[in-house]
Amino acid sequence: MKKTITTINAPAPIGPYNQAVLANGTLYVSGQIGMNPKTMELVEGKIEEETRQVMENLKAVLTAANMDFEHVVKSSIFLSNMDDFAQVNEIYGTYFEAETAPARETVTVKTLPKNVRVEISMIAQLE
Repeated sequence: MKKTITTINAPAPIGPYNQAVLANGTLYVSGQIGMNPKTMELVEGKIEEETRQVMENLKAVLTAANMDFEHVVKSSIFLSNMDDFAQVNEIYGTYFEAETAPARETVTVKTLPKNVRVEISMIAQLE
């Protein structure tokens, strides 16, 4: 059985998808970008600010599913420029304990939605 997870504390979807879907104890969180959920405007400024907003959006979706970053087993990071890797990695790392951090890949793509610089999706598992 699958259940749609939604929250007003993360940006509303901008296409035909949901913020997350819970199926058989596994939460599939759609990619989040640095959009403020209250204004639906993109966060402007440095890549660190954009990444922090992405992580806060992910946190909000996890919370809506009664989970947190400890439940995350897999992350996918998409960057428009690999030169931003160190800064994104630094902010991302503040949300996880090193010993329990999830599996992850980071890839560069040509273009991201709304021309953002970073998008992150996650898979979380109920224990």
